[in-house]
Amino acid sequence: MAILSKEEAKSILEKVIGYSTADECEANLNGNIGGNIRYARNTVTTSGIETNTQLVVQAAFGKKVGVATINEFDEASLEKVVKRAEELAKLAPENPEYMGVLEPQTYQESATFIQKTAEISPEYRAEVAAASIKPAKENDITAAGFFNDGYGFSAMMNSKGLFAYNKESNMEFTVTMRSNDGTGSGWVTRDFNDVSKFDAAEASQAAIKKSLLSREPKAIEPGKYTVILEPAASEGLISNMVFNMGARAADEGRSFLSKKGEQGKNRLGEKLFDERVNIYVDPLHPDVPSATWSGDGQAIKKMDMVKDGVVKNLFYSRFWAQKQGVDSVPFPGGYIMTGGTATTEDLIKETKKGILVTRTWYIRTVDPQTLLYTGLTRDGTFYIEDGEIKYPLKNFRFNESPVIMLNNLETLGKQYRVDGNLIPVMKIRDFTFSSLSDAI
Repeated sequence: MAILSKEEAKSILEKVIGYSTADECEANLNGNIGGNIRYARNTVTTSGIETNTQLVVQAAFGKKVGVATINEFDEASLEKVVKRAEELAKLAPENPEYMGVLEPQTYQESATFIQKTAEISPEYRAEVAAASIKPAKENDITAAGFFNDGYGFSAMMNSKGLFAYNKESNMEFTVTMRSNDGTGSGWVTRDFNDVSKFDAAEASQAAIKKSLLSREPKAIEPGKYTVILEPAASEGLISNMVFNMGARAADEGRSFLSKKGEQGKNRLGEKLFDERVNIYVDPLHPDVPSATWSGDGQAIKKMDMVKDGVVKNLFYSRFWAQKQGVDSVPFPGGYIMTGGTATTEDLIKETKKGILVTRTWYIRTVDPQTLLYTGLTRDGTFYIEDGEIKYPLKNFRFNESPVIMLNNLETLGKQYRVDGNLIPVMKIRDFTFSSLSDAI
């Protein structure tokens, strides 16, 4: 019963709402079918398929709210979960920030579901693993990877008549290639809604190339360097910045968007980045389509977050928007950062001296008010001189803010999809490496 059509989901939700005697009721119905294959030490270790369907019911009496969950869908079970939510609501304290359910909304249709992705078979997953393991063995490399795919639906309905439905598919692939001398490592990630855009052999060869090039790395002194950041290296920093663009934290003085010395004020409308920085939300983008409605039923539409370096919009919860007297702006499923046409190779050729970073990881917040982060490079870091990669480098710990980073922008290159977002290759000056790391 994992995947329900729009009509089937609506029928179940209408029954759920019909059982409610609360002042307000909201029900969310979700289902998915997912498959995976995992391999390590050049051999498959696990594979499987999982299916799940779940109903979440929220009942409210005034501002007293209760929630109950179930995965049985006979008439008695549906009635039971509604009554349980209502019992919990009556026991709960009032939630002063409860906004009530929304009136019916109008949603756009996004191409998040691709039938070919939904038809991925165990045989296909095995072929993906083979496309990594075979060339790894041929190059004296050990492969460890994970491929998972899935498709499913999300639906919601409330007692005011709102109904929303979305169906989606996705696949994600990551692989680490370690040279058998223990000194080199390469890593790649790929994710798509449409599996026909995925090439397991290409991704695996990219990781193998990095692994072979990164053997026997040399150490250089930490400091400020010009860096070329592949999208997988900058994604963690950029995503942390975008999803910290909430108005409430800014207004309450807890954010990089807070106005210093002016309590309750934010930096909306200010130029905080290089004028070439443009970041926007678009659930209908063909390369990164996403649902057109948020978890509470708000419509998500195309919207600029940063335009020509200026902060154009912040995310507002319904409660905070009402408090501030503005329209609410829901968090999106992903974002797009515009770029140019230059490839990583093009940026290397134009660099006199610098460092190529192919991956960052273990990123942690140092100071939320300046958005200062610390993290490590990993799986392929290289020294560039006179437009060429000269030798691999030992990894670094870095301390950097994406706000500062996007003010030290030299070149924006080609966009690539990473974790549901579109991010360009970037060349940045004065990127701060604080210490060395012995990790490969």
